[in-house]
Amino acid sequence: MNGMAQEPLTIYKLIILYMLDRVDFPLTKAQIGDFILGQGYTNFINLQQAIGELMDSDLIKGQSMRNRTHLSITKEGQETIRFFGNRISETIRNEIDSYLKDNALAIRNEISVYGEYYKATSGEYEAHLVAKDRGEKLVDITLSVPVEEAASTICENWQKRNQEIYQYLVKTLF
Repeated sequence: MNGMAQEPLTIYKLIILYMLDRVDFPLTKAQIGDFILGQGYTNFINLQQAIGELMDSDLIKGQSMRNRTHLSITKEGQETIRFFGNRISETIRNEIDSYLKDNALAIRNEISVYGEYYKATSGEYEAHLVAKDRGEKLVDITLSVPVEEAASTICENWQKRNQEIYQYLVKTLF
């Protein structure tokens, strides 16, 4: 019986490896989950188990950033997907490819644009805003505001409007 339960978990692991192998930037656990759970391939518990086992066997590595775990594939993971990738049906591979293609901008944007705030020693709140492109920082701004709500709103608006803010800064400052 255990052999049968193991088979689907192996497929979920291969799907995760395939997804990470198809992009040149990390994906968050949530982004992988959106696809796998959204397609109804498995449930949250099996997904977490598959991710955990992949990390334990060093096929993927995780980095915690701002309450999210960013996952990337290791060399060993790339070799594994090269050997066993054909065990994922062509249909599923095509679904993954089109998901990544359709959501590439949003996925990359979520990882490379972020705002976080914290209470400074002065008692003010500091909103720290960053935008990166291919790992290079484009913008890194810290704003001090008197109340937490303002800091929170600044971070939310940065997530939504960073491109127009960046363009405004460039146009105004150059």
